[in-house]
Amino acid sequence: MKYGMRTPSPRRSFKARTTAKWKRQAKKALIPGYGKKGMGWVRNPRKAAYNKVYRKTTFSLWDLFK
Repeated sequence: MKYGMRTPSPRRSFKARTTAKWKRQAKKALIPGYGKKGMGWVRNPRKAAYNKVYRKTTFSLWDLFK
């Protein structure tokens, strides 16, 4: 498990900002539970638990400027 600052990834940051709104809307219409809060715990509890701890023990470069 990582502690401290997450390494910034410009490629992933760009991808997250440019994912089309229509693409998310289509997935939400076709896949039941897509984008719903808490679905990670239903689908894969082990990964959801890991992600919860990871988010609490690390911080982003951009969090330093807030």
